[in-house]
Amino acid sequence: MNIVEIRALSDEDLLNSLEDQKEAVFNLRFQAATSQLEDMNAIRRTRRDIARIKLVVRERELAAQQGNQPSAPREKSKKGGKK
Repeated sequence: MNIVEIRALSDEDLLNSLEDQKEAVFNLRFQAATSQLEDMNAIRRTRRDIARIKLVVRERELAAQQGNQPSAPREKSKKGGKK
């Protein structure tokens, strides 16, 4: 999955996909342990898909928080000059 495909999914689909990917990593690890896994990069690709899904979920959480809470402007700190 690429990031464009992941961003197109709904929140519910993202969570379902996340669970599926976690299950896939679990199964791939068992296959690797029993020497049945032919493509050793499959675990790496699946873990990266999990990271991409988590990224989009977190982005959406932060966007929802930003919409609900206006942030106060930060004050600029005054640094003392050289003495």
